[in-house]
Amino acid sequence: MLFRSFYVARDIDSGKVVGLKLLDREKTQQFESRFKGLKKPSEGEIASSIKHPLIVDTFEYGVTNTGQPYLVMEFVKGVNLHMLLLNRDPMIEGQRTKIVQQMAEALEAVHKAGYIHRDICPRNFIYNPDTQSVKMIDFGLTVPATKEFMQPGNRTGTPQYMSPEVVRRRPTDQRLDIFSFGVSAYHVCSYELPWPSSEATGKVALSHDTHPPVPILEVAPNLNRKLAEVIMKCIEPQPDRRPADMTTVVRALRRVESDNEPTTTQGGG
Repeated sequence: MLFRSFYVARDIDSGKVVGLKLLDREKTQQFESRFKGLKKPSEGEIASSIKHPLIVDTFEYGVTNTGQPYLVMEFVKGVNLHMLLLNRDPMIEGQRTKIVQQMAEALEAVHKAGYIHRDICPRNFIYNPDTQSVKMIDFGLTVPATKEFMQPGNRTGTPQYMSPEVVRRRPTDQRLDIFSFGVSAYHVCSYELPWPSSEATGKVALSHDTHPPVPILEVAPNLNRKLAEVIMKCIEPQPDRRPADMTTVVRALRRVESDNEPTTTQGGG
């Protein structure tokens, strides 16, 4: 989510280093106003309710004396995954299958907690080179996975990773996250996107159900075939053709981990 500031802070009582996220008050209110009368939980409520080793831990949330929402969270050491991909950083070579697996497990936890993330993309994960692991870090667009929050019209997310049902303002469910996860996994494994474009606005998402994606094995020919199959299944334009849930995806990826085919690849382009 782009309307916030992040700081590294130290807890006065414990001396512990934490992350402090300050949200833009006006933009947060503008976003929350879309759900007037629906009793949408705040980002702080959502983030603090989801506990998982691959999701940043939120310790406290509230509003400052100037009315600015804040979250105090675990400080995650590492580099934003989006920046690693943008720079084609060799740091993740040999770790791609593991990264994709961990992203899937984090998203599975969000879904099991009863939410739709709505902004799964590499920007919302931090990679720690010491532990060779990722953590999900943001819930700014997350909503409950209930009927009233799945109605057409909530056109939010990162365009390059946005599912067709979101951009077309159709009814949604947790499978919109499966699509975004698939695009993210494609990016991690190839340094490329399934629908290449220099366009960064919402227009780029319009191609996600009008043009076929580039098969990932064309840009990453050495990628594990089973992993490629899972990724391409996740980015099916029609929700009914994607895996039914993230648990199905996680199970499929665990079978990839035990496979003996090569899992490293060189990015295309």
